[in-house]
Amino acid sequence: MNHFIIIGNGIAGITAARHVRQQNADVQITVISAESDHFYSRTALMYVFMGHLRYEHTKPYEDWFWGKNRIGLKRAYVNQIDVATKQVHCNDGSALTYSTLVIATGSTPARFNWPGQKAAGVQGLYGLPDLATMERDTTGVKQAVVVGGGLIGVEMAEMLHSRGIAVTMLVRDATYWRSVLPPEEGQLIGQHLRKHHIELCIDTELREILADSSGRVRAVVTSRGDELPAQFVGLGIGVVPNVGFLAGSGIAVNKGVLVNEFFETNVPDVYAIGDCNEFSGPVLGSDGAARKPIEQIWYTGRMHGETLALTLCGHRTAYRPGVFFNSAKFFDIEYQIYGTMNPTLTADESTFFWQHPHRNECLRINYRTTDQAVVGIHALGLRLRHAICERWILEQRPVDKVLEYLQVADFNPEFSPFPKLAPGTPGQGRRTWLQRLFA
Repeated sequence: MNHFIIIGNGIAGITAARHVRQQNADVQITVISAESDHFYSRTALMYVFMGHLRYEHTKPYEDWFWGKNRIGLKRAYVNQIDVATKQVHCNDGSALTYSTLVIATGSTPARFNWPGQKAAGVQGLYGLPDLATMERDTTGVKQAVVVGGGLIGVEMAEMLHSRGIAVTMLVRDATYWRSVLPPEEGQLIGQHLRKHHIELCIDTELREILADSSGRVRAVVTSRGDELPAQFVGLGIGVVPNVGFLAGSGIAVNKGVLVNEFFETNVPDVYAIGDCNEFSGPVLGSDGAARKPIEQIWYTGRMHGETLALTLCGHRTAYRPGVFFNSAKFFDIEYQIYGTMNPTLTADESTFFWQHPHRNECLRINYRTTDQAVVGIHALGLRLRHAICERWILEQRPVDKVLEYLQVADFNPEFSPFPKLAPGTPGQGRRTWLQRLFA
């Protein structure tokens, strides 16, 4: 019997296991993970810490699901992969033989070798072990520093704030998340964080972490020379592929496991999906825009698993992602991005930007100057319909038409203070959104 071994029980690995089982009733499937007994939603971890959920609420499937679907679960670390014998060696001394191996080991929080970064109370946030460590190391803490201003950083800031811990964020750019957000959006988010009593230090980097005599963090030193007291330091500077265990295996690795558009590595019968992989060649979305070689996003991991399952079950299928999309929250401000949104416009790009004078709402639409076709959309404090925004980009709708029909993209028109309009009514969307500007 063929034996499919999947290393990692995150969204990519578990999606692959589920979809293989749906298409093949006979293959043996084993998922190996040392992190947890069962698959859980990583995106829900912050809500466990904040008391909104319990851990069992983060598991999409009942514990009996795995046995019923004959998906074996092994709790262990993988120490070594022997591609010559097709064996996976685990830290419990066992060795499992595979016919097909899927590496789906996700990411690990990034570090930049700061002096003192190994002090107790210094950590990132990625998985369940990080949550347990954060729960332990924030007990009795009064002051914390979060390094980095991306999505992980703001999650950690909100988590700490929910426990009554004073939070200072160090952001190296002149505005918040400058690598993604243009200055206007960055300033809006920065002002919002300050209203939530987060001390935001822009143009400031971490220089050193200071520990007390017990090895516990007591303060940080910034690039400005300031010493900030802190009993906890959250590292929100991103994540890197978790591939260290592959050293010496013969499986090609750059930053992540190198794969082609079919998720094939340089070794036969070995594949890599999710956060840990890196495409060796260009991958284009359905709008023709190039995607990043490493995309550490929940829904792309799910797409990786679904696509690879087709190949593993005899239907060789290349990965063809759609229009880029992501969403998040900055405390209570919702954020959506569709398509290509360069924080600095290219030579052939122009932008439409609108911001409400009183509410935390703004909309940016980037479009090509040559033909006016919309290439990307940013929405903060607004909820837009995914399918409609994606269609506008795929169909290369001109910006004036998108502005005219914006009301059609309103996700919750029943909650809007403006009258509901029949979808497709010419001109009505523009007037509604202009009204919103002065409301």
